[in-house]
Amino acid sequence: MDATGFYKLNIDERLSLLKKHRNLSDEEALLLKNSGALSLDIANRMIENVIGAMHLPLAVATHFKINGKEMLVPMAIEEPSVVAGACKAAKLTLPEGFTAKSDEPIMIGQVQIVNIKDGKEALSSFEKHKKEIFEIARGYAKQMEQYGGGLRDISAKIIRSKRGDMLVAYFDVDVRDSMGANTVNTILEGVAPSIASYVGGKPCLRIISNLAVKRKSYAQAVWKRNVIGEDGVEGILDAYELAKNDIYRCVTHNKGIMNGIDAVALASGQDWRAIEAGAHAYASLDGYHPLTHYEKTKDGDLLGKIELPLAVGTVGGAINTSPTAKLALKVLGAQSWRDLAVAMTCVGLANNFAALYALSTTGIQAGHMKLHARNIAVLAGAKTPEEIDEVAQELANKKDFSLDLAKQVLKKIKE
Repeated sequence: MDATGFYKLNIDERLSLLKKHRNLSDEEALLLKNSGALSLDIANRMIENVIGAMHLPLAVATHFKINGKEMLVPMAIEEPSVVAGACKAAKLTLPEGFTAKSDEPIMIGQVQIVNIKDGKEALSSFEKHKKEIFEIARGYAKQMEQYGGGLRDISAKIIRSKRGDMLVAYFDVDVRDSMGANTVNTILEGVAPSIASYVGGKPCLRIISNLAVKRKSYAQAVWKRNVIGEDGVEGILDAYELAKNDIYRCVTHNKGIMNGIDAVALASGQDWRAIEAGAHAYASLDGYHPLTHYEKTKDGDLLGKIELPLAVGTVGGAINTSPTAKLALKVLGAQSWRDLAVAMTCVGLANNFAALYALSTTGIQAGHMKLHARNIAVLAGAKTPEEIDEVAQELANKKDFSLDLAKQVLKKIKE
């Protein structure tokens, strides 16, 4: 799909293109247009004490070419510059685009056994009965085996604490196209009593870990020096060096990555809290560090890379209850969890590049405030799309984004 000028189209024109290129039905397009993401009846059955439902703008990021395939990436977010930044960064990688890959979907689960008498003996007993424990746990993974997944490995270690020795058993589970929490937790709760009977002690926690280090995703792209300029290359390298050496900058550097990843996660019905937790925990291994890496190629271009754990799914969870989550995956063209994971990873790299490029050259506020001008117009009292656009344009022309000026401009329009 030719996405040139996509942002200039009105909503009906954008939906018309999506219908053509993503085979959306009239009903699906209408659902997107009417923001019918969630009925109150469904919402009331998802969580407790429901009083309504929240809505966020749902957009698509264009110009993403991933592993040679053009993709339209759904993003749900309120911050104006994130979608624009992702699109710009992706466009600047063309015609080559991004290359990306993901590990197998292995999630890690933990069973904690407390009140053990002797840690060394308990660990020895676990190893002695490891095959039996594996087969018992495997019995709770039969459904996942039907899809090519299932239990892959188990191990254990002793942790010595102020409350005494505890044994922690680790279970590696291939969860295929699901995020995996329900599958893994079912296995852990099922096998925990058997572990306790072999090693002594009492089962305590039986829970999946959100530090999915065996389920990482990777992406990279090259931004040509003759496209972004020598100052762009050098500025981003300097900005990256600061993130490597200063934690105050590094956490904001990584937040810029998660701007994009979280937006795709929200649009596609993912557990974005788990994704956030896993990403920042991974960044903290061996000292908090950037999730991206930048270097200059031998030709003087900028090579950007990203690596982080991503536990995502295309079945289960909110995907089953949110109509727009299913449509978002259809717009993306995701046939499996891996399609979603690589798209998220590329968006994360794109948003990080966009932020560093703006910060190290023109500064971030000029572009951000220009996009934010429409929000200021609404805050000033603009009601119609025409009023909002006219006020926003005047604020941008004057480079003054104050609420007072917005009210003055709106007053003149209405006179």
